[in-house]
Amino acid sequence: MSWILALHGFQVESIREKNSKEFLYLIKFPLPFSSMDFDPPFQQTYKTLLPELGKGDKAFAVEEYELPSINLSHLLSPNQNEREKCIDEIVRAASTWGFFQVVNHGISDEVLKNMNYEEKKVFHQPFEKKVQKNFLGLSPDSYRWGNPKATSLKQLSWSEAFHICMEDLSGMNESKTLRFTMEKFAKTARGLAKTLAEILADNLGMIKTGTYFQENCPPNSSYIRMNRYPPCPYSSSKLVCGLIPHTDSDFLSVVFQDHVGGLQLLKDGKWIAVKPNPNALVINIGDLFQALSNGVYKSIRHRVIATEVERFSVAYFYCPSNDAIIESCGEEPAVYKQFTFGEYKIQNEKDVEDIGDKIGLQRFLRSYI
Repeated sequence: MSWILALHGFQVESIREKNSKEFLYLIKFPLPFSSMDFDPPFQQTYKTLLPELGKGDKAFAVEEYELPSINLSHLLSPNQNEREKCIDEIVRAASTWGFFQVVNHGISDEVLKNMNYEEKKVFHQPFEKKVQKNFLGLSPDSYRWGNPKATSLKQLSWSEAFHICMEDLSGMNESKTLRFTMEKFAKTARGLAKTLAEILADNLGMIKTGTYFQENCPPNSSYIRMNRYPPCPYSSSKLVCGLIPHTDSDFLSVVFQDHVGGLQLLKDGKWIAVKPNPNALVINIGDLFQALSNGVYKSIRHRVIATEVERFSVAYFYCPSNDAIIESCGEEPAVYKQFTFGEYKIQNEKDVEDIGDKIGLQRFLRSYI
């Protein structure tokens, strides 16, 4: 019993009364966040940034909205009008919101529950173990936390993550259960992403809709990212990000998140909070689809706000191979220069190295100087 209580953040002393074989457990007080041996050392590492709290910055408290919700079972309806209405909802959400949620998406509850269980299990490994170079047989840069280049509170991400290329899964021999679970999640998430991508591309009038994604997005070119947002003792200030504002460098992202909340979007020039729905998956448009659609579909800037409650999510990033050509389509003059995904990644990495953040699609505008 004592180890169960300790796991939930309480110090426990056990005493045995005289002539008794039973133990009494005294719960003394909650342990501080930093005492969890699986938490990254945020407070120690960023102690020079945290005093910035309370200096008059605007808090992240914003109005909460529900994302457009789309029932994908209607795509299989024998009723043509129902199918077309569902397609219209997908296109409209991608064009106006850049984010939407889907139900009856084809990924089973069992797969999602197993993914959540395995994710928690791996993140609750000791921090010293997670930072080892060969942890789980993954690439050395797969595990990441915080922001090593942060020079201000606005650049700090109160989170840890495993960012894994699909081709790396074959080397995860130390944790075959996690590997198997991730493979099942990725296989079904890829099918969902491909279906949505083809619907959106068909709406653009792309001639090669039926083969473009099949040819350019092989299974091993995509990524899975498991995210954990540890409890943040500064969350009441509403000034600490779990993940700093960004856009996704892919075609589409498929996100499974828990009930905690914290996701916010920049819509129409202001930040809004997304009401969590653990029974739905979140879909968001990435930079590559915004470029491919010539700006029709929106890759929206988003962030996650740190909370006092532990939060988990897992994302599947639907990406092409590095030599895939991204070229704006449509009748209007192209807004973006033609580029390959490899060129886009290299430019983003250079910008992050030089200025601490990616400039993204703005770099590839035809009008960019």
